[in-house]
Amino acid sequence: MAHGVCEMLWLRHLLRDLGFKQKKVMPIYYDNKAAIEIAHNPIQHDRTKHVEVDRHFIKEKLDGQIISFPFVPTKEQLANILTKAISSKTFYDSLDKQGQIHLRGWLGCSPTQDR
Repeated sequence: MAHGVCEMLWLRHLLRDLGFKQKKVMPIYYDNKAAIEIAHNPIQHDRTKHVEVDRHFIKEKLDGQIISFPFVPTKEQLANILTKAISSKTFYDSLDKQGQIHLRGWLGCSPTQDR
């Protein structure tokens, strides 16, 4: 989560340097409710000691209304196509949502033949 926040902050600074003013909170969509709760929770527990520094960094950005963590259901998380084992139907649905095409379709083969 902290790496994603760092990347978003880098993009925010890049856009600012290019003359684009970012006035709104930057959303980082997560499908992990536990991670979102830990980021918002001001109380540290024994189970979260290993993420103490990252948690404080993230909490600072949340409190400053620079970022937000809206929840997105796993089925709607388009990044899952790159990070998780998913069914072929989910894979093709994700491709469609991203506006991508299946190369076999270009060769005269229908991607539905593989489903």
